[in-house]
Amino acid sequence: MADDMRGKGESAGDFLTRVARGLLDRMGPGGGAASAPAEPAAPALDPRVAPYAAKVTTVEDAVARIPGGSHVFVGTACATPRTLVGALESVPAPPADIELVHFITNGAVPHDGEGRATTRFRHRTFFVGSDMQAAVRQGLAEYVPMSVARVPQLIAIGRIRVDVALIQVSPPDEFGYVSLGISVDVLPAAIAKAALVIAEVNPAMPRSMGDSTVHVSEIDWLVPVDAPLAEYVHPATEPQVVERIARYISGIIEDGATLQIGLGRVTNAALKYLADRRDLGIHSDVITDAIIPLLENGILTGRRKSRERGKIVTSFAIGSRRLYDLVDRNPLFSFQPIDVVCHPVTIAAQHRMVSVTQAFAIDLTGQVCVDQLGGDFYSGIAAQGEFLRGASRSEGGKAIICLASTSDDGTESRVRPALAPGEGVTVARTDVHYVITEYGIAYLFGKSIRERAIALIEVAHPKFRVDLFERAQAMGYLPEAQTLKNMRAYPVEEEVTVTLKDGRSVLLRPAVSTDGNGVRDLFHSMSEADVYTRFFRKVRELSGQDVQRLCNVDFENEVAFVAVTGPRENPEIVAQACYFVDPSTNLGETAFMVSPHWQGCGLGAALQKRLAEHAAARGVRGFVAEMLSTNANMVRLAHTGTANVSVEAAGTTVRVTALF
Repeated sequence: MADDMRGKGESAGDFLTRVARGLLDRMGPGGGAASAPAEPAAPALDPRVAPYAAKVTTVEDAVARIPGGSHVFVGTACATPRTLVGALESVPAPPADIELVHFITNGAVPHDGEGRATTRFRHRTFFVGSDMQAAVRQGLAEYVPMSVARVPQLIAIGRIRVDVALIQVSPPDEFGYVSLGISVDVLPAAIAKAALVIAEVNPAMPRSMGDSTVHVSEIDWLVPVDAPLAEYVHPATEPQVVERIARYISGIIEDGATLQIGLGRVTNAALKYLADRRDLGIHSDVITDAIIPLLENGILTGRRKSRERGKIVTSFAIGSRRLYDLVDRNPLFSFQPIDVVCHPVTIAAQHRMVSVTQAFAIDLTGQVCVDQLGGDFYSGIAAQGEFLRGASRSEGGKAIICLASTSDDGTESRVRPALAPGEGVTVARTDVHYVITEYGIAYLFGKSIRERAIALIEVAHPKFRVDLFERAQAMGYLPEAQTLKNMRAYPVEEEVTVTLKDGRSVLLRPAVSTDGNGVRDLFHSMSEADVYTRFFRKVRELSGQDVQRLCNVDFENEVAFVAVTGPRENPEIVAQACYFVDPSTNLGETAFMVSPHWQGCGLGAALQKRLAEHAAARGVRGFVAEMLSTNANMVRLAHTGTANVSVEAAGTTVRVTALF
């Protein structure tokens, strides 16, 4: 049978011709099989593997063929060839100076009962998951902080040496092709470079579609294995934290967006809050079980993708058997090499590409750490840089960093004045766009250090905001005149989109400190008459204190809403409304600014109604407003939402009181 195996470099046509000749040579007269000496019966092989019996060997014999000094690439994640790696670790006299090279692994490192790594080999890893943490701490493994999307190129040119590849594949099909199944990622590059390729052949491995097949002729030895694939389910997270982050994420993901979800547990949990989206797509380095409900409910159609429309494009899968069964022979999925999936140009070409990356810490200038936690290396860079840059360049794209505002025990803020010692910068401040915690959304791209610090303090946990604010002032990030008033989570549930009488739509939302520039632009868009009507005096500019009073409010006795249009990362404020509660009367004094281009279409009435709803829900008795007696429009506006209105004249002004 050895003569029937296609040699490396042999064309498919030459291979098939040689196979046909071999079959004819073994055929007796009349087409019967040629007689052969009887041999002892061997264990039956899987019929799909039997034609390649000359390449079949035991796991012990396979690993015994690995030369000393080899750099051995190990297959990825839930497709880690655990039988081969386990046998290599168990060799009585292991080959000297072996280095195992890998991305994410599952079961590649043995541990003792106390959780210490007991591997007999050196490891070089591009990701520090649970399988590798102890080995890295013990100095048995070296972490390489680089994008895994660049690894295939470095393997090809020899900068990352690969002599042997240990992989796990499906049984061959009728044409002699095995599937890399749920993990394509770096394997094509490793297989092409390795002088020795050994594969576990496992019937449990699904046959994935896409660029995921390898011909048996490219494999030197086949080791039959019949064992369940490794499965992984993200651990539960604190529900309120996950829910709030998820709501913020879902609020900025539009219909028709294409998603990259990453491995973070928060980002995966967030997908379930996209149940009201339409025509979402997937172009992601990894897929998990989190996509299944969206797929079952007809949300993941991929109809609006710019490339590979309708396809779920990925490089590897980590999840349950349910996901693996869904992938098996399903043309909806396209598994491709990691460098193909994660090329920034390909990512940027997708319309409305959304990348969501989970981080461990961020400083007030926007520097992000994603691969160190508590001083230890944990997780990895993966392909987050490519996705963040690609999504930021995509038309309508969103590059999102998300993180819980505190450590799991709540004792430490993950929004820091500066990253702590032992926390490397894995995402530069220049590449950060959206930052989301359970307390809100900060948009940093193109913002000054002052604006970044304010925005990030507002999404930090309230119990750490005062300290962060004082540290920011001490570091010179914030001026002395800056104040800090907002100590609550941004109430995304208070956002309301309204359609006005002329058909235009605006978003009414609570004001935040970073609205200052937009409020100032709104002020300068108003006529002198409008300004006088609003302030009862001639005002030519808004001071810093004036701006803070209009948008940096505590939402207790001071409340402000803005009406905005345009994208969230660059909104135009077209109106502002606020009320200030007098504790002695429990009445709120209101004030409005509306752009001239948005007057007369019902926007003022919509804002008045929104303020009244907000105030009434908090137990405020009503509103008072002082206005020019000639301002008939504002007098009418004060009647919005209640019939209990009184008007008291005082010279050229009137005082209108509206009780709820």
